[in-house]
Amino acid sequence: TPVQIKEFGAVNKIDFSPVPPYNYAVTASSRIHIYGRYSQEPIKTFSRFKDAAYCATHRDDGNLLVAGSEEGSIRLFDISGRAPLRQFDGHTKAVHVVGFLSDKYRIFSGGDDYSSNLWDIPSGTEIVSYSEHTDYVRCGCASKVNADVFITGSYDHTVKLFDARTKSSVMTIEHGQPVESVLLFPSGGLLVSAGGRYVKVWDVLKGGQLLVSLKNHHKTVTCLCLNSSGQRLLSGSLDRHVKIYSTTSYKVVHSFNYATSILSLALSPEDETIVVGMTNGVLNIKHRKPEERKETSRKKNQPAYRTYVKGRTYMPKQEDFCVSKPLKRVLRKYDKLLKSFQSSKALDAVLEPPIRLHTPEVTVAVMQELHRRGTLRSALAGRDEKQVNLLLTFVARRVIEPRFTPVLVTVADMITDIYQPVVGQSAIVDRQFLRLQEAIGKEIDYQEELLEVLGMMDTLFATFTKKRATYLEENKSNGLTETIETNTNN
Repeated sequence: TPVQIKEFGAVNKIDFSPVPPYNYAVTASSRIHIYGRYSQEPIKTFSRFKDAAYCATHRDDGNLLVAGSEEGSIRLFDISGRAPLRQFDGHTKAVHVVGFLSDKYRIFSGGDDYSSNLWDIPSGTEIVSYSEHTDYVRCGCASKVNADVFITGSYDHTVKLFDARTKSSVMTIEHGQPVESVLLFPSGGLLVSAGGRYVKVWDVLKGGQLLVSLKNHHKTVTCLCLNSSGQRLLSGSLDRHVKIYSTTSYKVVHSFNYATSILSLALSPEDETIVVGMTNGVLNIKHRKPEERKETSRKKNQPAYRTYVKGRTYMPKQEDFCVSKPLKRVLRKYDKLLKSFQSSKALDAVLEPPIRLHTPEVTVAVMQELHRRGTLRSALAGRDEKQVNLLLTFVARRVIEPRFTPVLVTVADMITDIYQPVVGQSAIVDRQFLRLQEAIGKEIDYQEELLEVLGMMDTLFATFTKKRATYLEENKSNGLTETIETNTNN
């Protein structure tokens, strides 16, 4: 059951501390509240703001907290103290986005004065200011891979990538709508931007190429979040929904509904708690249900060991009559499909790599059975480029084996008849047809050479046979003469 806490105003930012016990900072109205994981009341409050506070963010070590404000100043707090350690003044209007670079000693910020600034923490001075946006800068993030890189998103529909070592932005991405939130994957190669109804994923390493555009919300998307493993992307919107996407397929795998429009969301580092801040000032906290352990009950229900071995050691007597239990015959997948007359699926089953490569005789046998039934042509027809390529590869490789030749020649003829009209439309299929032609041509040449050799050998064998017969006749005649002579002498 979710826990709900009422804040003083709309919750514009929630940020979890990256170190245990994973407390989280909630920015609402002119206060920043620090809550424990299961606390109903704030365990600490920072309230040194004259007007609204924005975007309280933890440093990577969890010791410092930085926040922007409506009056244009940026304040740096120590988590263990209350008064600001530093105050950075330079923006002329409200600062809605602040954060730490990954070197922990610099802060980036973006304000309603259209500027994106970089600040040095030890000296409290401004390092560089970029005035490239033409509208409010309302979101940003820093790279975890490169300590000099940070990104800002603006209401001028653009996302800009800045490098602290250069005097201007190094990349500009056109989102197409006012940008409300940006997010970098931990690897630094993929960038996610949210604005309007769209969540878009960009490949930074390819110069900002658009990979996918997601349109699952029907109102403005206001916030983004990644889980600890980077396998799930969360987006919150004014349509009161939080969508959870798989980052492998970018399909929605889950969705949460809330009572009011969502402004901010955060996920704890261990993915055990999801906190959502809404426009009416309500903070909604959901905890993952702990897995119930049922091992004890399972042990009680399990039968004793002696039940399993009962009767195993019994030796039949002379007068006993033994009844053997018939063994259940398990049919292979292709046998089941053949029994149910699914010719095309049976052919697909035997074209799987384990059968096609290791037991090709099974593949050919199924083809022969389909031909006997008269359904081989229908099983071969209606296939796409990839499947025709697979069939032709198999036929070209195995047609020269004498045990397969009679069946595969028929298969090759059918494939040629069926797919002759589409020859020339696919380079892959055309290449396989040429390979098949080449294999059959080589085999014909080889057979012709064998026939020539066989003719030579027949001639040789015929010669040998004649000579041997003559030699035997001579021996026989000589023996007969000797016998006659011996008889005459006697």
